[in-house]
Amino acid sequence: MIILEIQHSNDGTNATLVNSYTDQSVAEQKYHTILAAAAVSNVDVHSAVMLDDMGNRIKGESYYHGSLE
Repeated sequence: MIILEIQHSNDGTNATLVNSYTDQSVAEQKYHTILAAAAVSNVDVHSAVMLDDMGNRIKGESYYHGSLE
């Protein structure tokens, strides 16, 4: 399982963090940990995405703070 954390700011700054796991339970934990932080983040758009090992999207969620440009 691959967990992506994506942070996007309206000033054009983007950050991506990638984590890989062999244990699905640990991957789920990381996914939800990211979303817990994203819920109260100062980043304009803060997202978590779960992919399988072939790159297929399993699930994803974003939190939007501030205005979208």
